Amino acid sequence: MAYLGAILLTLLAFAARLVIGSALPGFAFITFFPAVLLAAYLGGRVAGALSVTLSIGLAWYYFVEPARSFDLAWPSGHLAIGLFILNAGLIVLAVSAMNDAYSRLSDIERERARLNLELERRVQERTRDLTTTNDALRTEIAAREEAEARAAQLQRLDAIGQLTGGVAHDFNNMLGIVIGNLELAQRKLARGGADVIRHIDGAMDGARRGATLTQRLLAFARKQPLAPVVTDLNRSVTEMSELLRRTLGEQVAVECVLSGGLWRTCVDPGQLESALVNLAVNARDAMPGGGKLTIETMNTHLDERYSDDHPEVAPGQYVAIAVSDTGTGMPADVAARAFEPFFTTKEVGRGTGLGLSQIYGFAKQSGGHAKIYSEAGHGTTIKLYFPRYSGTDQEVAAGLMPEPEAALPRSNGDEVILVVEDEAGVRATTVETLRELGYTVQEASDGASALLLLQELPSVELLLTDMVMPGMTGRELADEAAERSPHISVLYMTGYTRNGIVHGGKLDPGVQLLTKPFSIDQLARKVRAILDDRR
Repeated sequence: MAYLGAILLTLLAFAARLVIGSALPGFAFITFFPAVLLAAYLGGRVAGALSVTLSIGLAWYYFVEPARSFDLAWPSGHLAIGLFILNAGLIVLAVSAMNDAYSRLSDIERERARLNLELERRVQERTRDLTTTNDALRTEIAAREEAEARAAQLQRLDAIGQLTGGVAHDFNNMLGIVIGNLELAQRKLARGGADVIRHIDGAMDGARRGATLTQRLLAFARKQPLAPVVTDLNRSVTEMSELLRRTLGEQVAVECVLSGGLWRTCVDPGQLESALVNLAVNARDAMPGGGKLTIETMNTHLDERYSDDHPEVAPGQYVAIAVSDTGTGMPADVAARAFEPFFTTKEVGRGTGLGLSQIYGFAKQSGGHAKIYSEAGHGTTIKLYFPRYSGTDQEVAAGLMPEPEAALPRSNGDEVILVVEDEAGVRATTVETLRELGYTVQEASDGASALLLLQELPSVELLLTDMVMPGMTGRELADEAAERSPHISVLYMTGYTRNGIVHGGKLDPGVQLLTKPFSIDQLARKVRAILDDRR
């Protein structure tokens, strides 16, 4: 078909040249160039060559002088045919090269389109695979999270069960002491009252043990209100070292290694003292044959890597106390549970299992951290980390509580106190105690009644109120009383604080608190101190 096209195009060019005739003498091949170009373009290299050959024959015979003869005039005839062959051949080669290039380009485009389709197909397949994998992964993650949540819930229930059992066991023992001794005292009073004091002392001992237990539980739960002051731990350890030596006995050597340039921290000095005593007693119990107790202070920086391993710890600068012993140590499984409430390896009667949990709660509530390092047979080290205090406007405290005075402080005259407590038994005891101390005391069972009494008795100097009461909390009562009687002082009493007067584990500024259960001595001194501050 290509060859036929080449022949027809050449004949058409021949006809066109015949029409032109003698109008263009000397241009015998002028109409054949388009025919050669089209033949080469449409039919390829061979069709183009066929058109060139036919064009030479027709032009030579009919249009090159002498016409209608294959004789050639020299040199014009030879030159005309030679130039036509050269130019027509170049046209055929150029057009063929262009066709080849276009063909290759078309092949490349088709291959690219095919590859694009293949790529799209593979992307769709991969997307389906990834979607399936992601769905499976999400399902697996959801199942794992659900399993972890169930495990955490079971762990919490187990911890609550352990805590409840421990509290019930210890409180039953203490209530047994209180009830038994009070019943014995009651019977002996009925028979004449001989030897009653001994049983009352026993009941008091049981009650104090119950109060200590609740304080330790509050410390572990980080609900015990703290009164932090800026503290030099070196000074605190130095002043406690002699007390610890007397407490631990001659079989335990106490060494204090104090760091120079120690930073200050802000902690509750009473709780710090209790923590150090607890740690020292635990260390002594771990060294039944005697040994060495080392108390070391240091500055330390807990970096991001430590925080990554302990997510509950914020990176930063800390002041640390390390208490180390040369005792029996603990295996890893025991050390992992050492801070749990009521967990103890001591024999029955030698510990409640709340000492370390109380220390842990104190450290966390102070914004710090507690860490235990122990190995069976190689002793134990417990480190308490407290945040560095960078302020300069507070006095550094020694870290020890002052020794109580010998005599109970009493009323200076006609001082009036209003006691507000919804528990009748607690209210009656508190009122009677204050009257024994010489104060004029009024009482109310709720906030509304207290406000009515304040209207009738403008001479009230101190409002002693419970925190948790029906209708109106102690804080709400105090705020209302302060609006009506700006001169009145307020002392809160409670056994458990939430957010009324304690925020971030610390008492709000200016708040005075008496923690239940309190002794007559604690009540007397706290009331007297507040009233003296009014003078």
